[in-house]
Amino acid sequence: MLRRAFLALLCVALLCVGCLGLLPAVAAEAPREPALAGSWYPASPVDLGAVVSRAMDSATTGALPGRVVALAAPHAGYVYSGAVAGAAFAQVRGQRFDTVVLVGPSHRVAFAGVALPEPGPWRTPLGETPLDVEAMAALAAADDLIRPLPAAHAKEHCLEIELPFLQAALGHFRLVPLLMGEQTPDTVRRLGQALAACLRGRSALLVASTDLSHFHAHTAAQVLDGTLRRQVEAFDPQGLLQCLADGTCEACGGGPLAAVMLAARDLGADRATVLAQADSGAVTGDTNQVVGYLAAAFTASGDAPAAGLSDADKQTLRDIARDAVQAAVLGRRYTRPANLSPALENPGAAFVTLKEHGDLRGCIGQMAAVMPLADCVAAMARAAALEDPRFSPVRPEELPALSLELTVLTPMRRIADPAQVQVGRHGLYVRTWLRSGVLLPQVPVEWGWDREEFLRQTCRKAGLAPDCARDTGTELWVFEAEVF
Repeated sequence: MLRRAFLALLCVALLCVGCLGLLPAVAAEAPREPALAGSWYPASPVDLGAVVSRAMDSATTGALPGRVVALAAPHAGYVYSGAVAGAAFAQVRGQRFDTVVLVGPSHRVAFAGVALPEPGPWRTPLGETPLDVEAMAALAAADDLIRPLPAAHAKEHCLEIELPFLQAALGHFRLVPLLMGEQTPDTVRRLGQALAACLRGRSALLVASTDLSHFHAHTAAQVLDGTLRRQVEAFDPQGLLQCLADGTCEACGGGPLAAVMLAARDLGADRATVLAQADSGAVTGDTNQVVGYLAAAFTASGDAPAAGLSDADKQTLRDIARDAVQAAVLGRRYTRPANLSPALENPGAAFVTLKEHGDLRGCIGQMAAVMPLADCVAAMARAAALEDPRFSPVRPEELPALSLELTVLTPMRRIADPAQVQVGRHGLYVRTWLRSGVLLPQVPVEWGWDREEFLRQTCRKAGLAPDCARDTGTELWVFEAEVF
């Protein structure tokens, strides 16, 4: 009886809190000024744009299989490593990513863990790139190893050197710059896990910034760099860490590279391709002391699901939600598509969010997987358009201005300790005998909440005291989600 009652509660359409009021306005942050313009790369916007464009134009690698999840690129001055870097960034030229995460090694400041910068935009001669402060907050909340340390970023070159390439290749995006201090296996593992958890379901590109062996003769460097290349081509981050530890390969950004490889694999990448390799001797003519450079891409097969759903499945769900909303608003009959994939015929839980000109217009979802996912999306889309009690039903003339966001949920699991909640990864459902409330994983990220504020806001959503999460009579359930 209790089990049936609980399932009935879960089956109730729950309202998501996509907007709780506007955040207060804040003063613009001062930009991080370029430290290398005029030395490591041109200070003139025209000259810089020409240099990075030529480097990408000269890349000879053919089309990669699948979508690019991550890149590896060198970070020396452009005269030395620009051509190799161009081979990496040419692979994403003209593509769109909402967020780019740059991970590199700290060369000037010693510290443990991973350093976040100040929140202001980063400037190069090609313009300013805003930071993704929400993703930065999610990473900091996911693991206390990741924390603000602006001093480490002030004069560091390994991330700045990649930014003009990204600006030229991608145009607009938001940046997350991360510097790794001590490159311990534990730091690599934890950073990789945090990146995968916080970026899952997002339009994001990972970039590892690293040079290879330093100041060996060309023949010795070829041996060391060849060993590292084999670990990259094998997509073996553990093998990479082992060869770095035993000295059979070298890379100043070996830890960041391994962390990006770990995260990329968790995010669906299943293949690694070395795009270019060289050393400084090719430019200087000095083969007695060279620095090695490598470019690589980590890709996901086109038909591989990113988080349980293929790209085709996602498009089908978008079509279902759109058709269901239009049918509901126009008073027409909704027709279920035929020949759906098994992933869409299996039981699933989902929320559908409607926005009009960026403002919330309706959001309703179902927490329990009690019907095929395709039918759940159709039902929630109809309900979001007509039954959200916070809004009047959508009118036909509003349809052209509506946008859709779908959130597909994993099964919930109960947790005993609020400290187990991970911002950026988990959605949260709180429940007492009489009240319940839910917030989706993207909500705390959008609002910049830490774990404690996420718990408080979910309790408030349920109509409970803000500290209800620590009451013995409150159940806490977490789930993950794919948002698209």
